[in-house]
Amino acid sequence: MNWQDSDFCQKRLKEKLARYPLRASDLRVELQDADAPTPVELAELHEYLARYNLVLYRLSHQPQASKQQIHHLAQRMGLNQIAHNLCADADSLTSIQVTQHQGQHDYIPYTDKKLSWHTDGYYNAPHEQIHGMLLHCVRPAAQGGANLFMDHELAYLLLQDANPAFITALLHPTAFTIPANILNGEEIRPAHTGPVFSFNPDGSLHMRYSARQKNVIWRDDPITQAATQFLLDLWEQGSPYQLSYTLQAGEGLICNNVLHCRTGFVDADEPEKKRLLYRGRYLERAR
Repeated sequence: MNWQDSDFCQKRLKEKLARYPLRASDLRVELQDADAPTPVELAELHEYLARYNLVLYRLSHQPQASKQQIHHLAQRMGLNQIAHNLCADADSLTSIQVTQHQGQHDYIPYTDKKLSWHTDGYYNAPHEQIHGMLLHCVRPAAQGGANLFMDHELAYLLLQDANPAFITALLHPTAFTIPANILNGEEIRPAHTGPVFSFNPDGSLHMRYSARQKNVIWRDDPITQAATQFLLDLWEQGSPYQLSYTLQAGEGLICNNVLHCRTGFVDADEPEKKRLLYRGRYLERAR
């Protein structure tokens, strides 16, 4: 894959657009056993990943799947190098729920507020970039909490089609800086500067991005600013290539760290009914 070749990009864009519009539910695969997906189920999962960089699944007979079963499913999809983050559980899966405990520092994922468009781990060092992700729903919110997704390849191709200079700007090694994370005078994570888009050794495309307006520093030149505005317009003007889905109990997502966001939600009053998702972040792509 030569993402810097205009003919390749034009062909791939036509292929991508020919598959839209579609509903996120069209990308859902029914799984009988998270520990041992059948060859047919695995083929479906791989097909959707190859086309859209994401796939949804439903454990129709295991709505209360254990965390160990979720680990097994990830491994069957080639996701083995799980990245432990500041708020992760002991097994490196992260419980996404409205909560307060030491280390979370009012981070938005652990509130009921909406999350802006981003890819996971955009603040990570280059050798710790997140390439694969799994999100599994244990309990949905009482209201809201939908996830929206967009294939990062499509974002790249739309940028390139609008103005190839946008891609040049977002490939720049100083395009995008996340300042250091400092709490009570202690540096929890250093600042990281790098490109928005990069290419993996196998030719696949990687993206690190956040639509946040605070604690993000973009390279100060007109074409970079125009490129970031193009992306913001995709979110604010409601691109037809956004897929929306509210995960239900026993459902999940496996993706190659596509662009995603979350709407705000209203939680149940009873603690045992509050929204709970498990998230795994991985150093390799799903395959």
